[in-house]
Amino acid sequence: MTRPLALLLALLMIASCGAVRPASRNEPRTGEDTFANDLNTARQLTEEFWKQQFGALGRNYRPIADFVAYTGENGPSCGGQPSVPNNAFYCPAGHFIAYDENWLEGLWQEMGDGSVYLIIPHEFGHAVQAQLESAFELNVQQELQADCYAGGTLSALVRSGALSAEPGDEDELLINLEAAGDPAEDWFNPSAHGTAEQRQRSFATGYRGGVGDC
Repeated sequence: MTRPLALLLALLMIASCGAVRPASRNEPRTGEDTFANDLNTARQLTEEFWKQQFGALGRNYRPIADFVAYTGENGPSCGGQPSVPNNAFYCPAGHFIAYDENWLEGLWQEMGDGSVYLIIPHEFGHAVQAQLESAFELNVQQELQADCYAGGTLSALVRSGALSAEPGDEDELLINLEAAGDPAEDWFNPSAHGTAEQRQRSFATGYRGGVGDC
């Protein structure tokens, strides 16, 4: 089953533009295109991709322990820290991914289904970093690599035919990455994720060269 993912042109544009947003696609659904279907597909395809990547290196990929939906301030804690509204995160302490369902569905409705295919692979990127015991001096380096991993994941899924590009998806990706970028470069800020341009560039690096370039 092939599902449309708004990505190809977006990635080509990312190298020269400064904003990226999610694309749209179809997933292994049983009917209409829904948020729940896209969310489920993004999780399943991303985990299968990393399972294959680890296997090619002679390593075992450990699937996340849970995929937790929450709303507002009612999310799970992570290492003693409470979750916050309008967010998605990977928790290394419990090896799970959590997301504010209302927030993510709002992005899906307003900015396109591509948002799910950008945010979920990004969080899985953090899960991969934890398994590889990757070390970073700055938080922004960790975040930009997760963007790169997301790009590499989506590129591989498009090339394999698991996802396919649709007209207009590129705009969604550009808008999503732009919206998620920091307003200014601040490498030493412990919560920095990178500017829109930096995030787009990292995503494009992964998309063009694969996760090995991340």
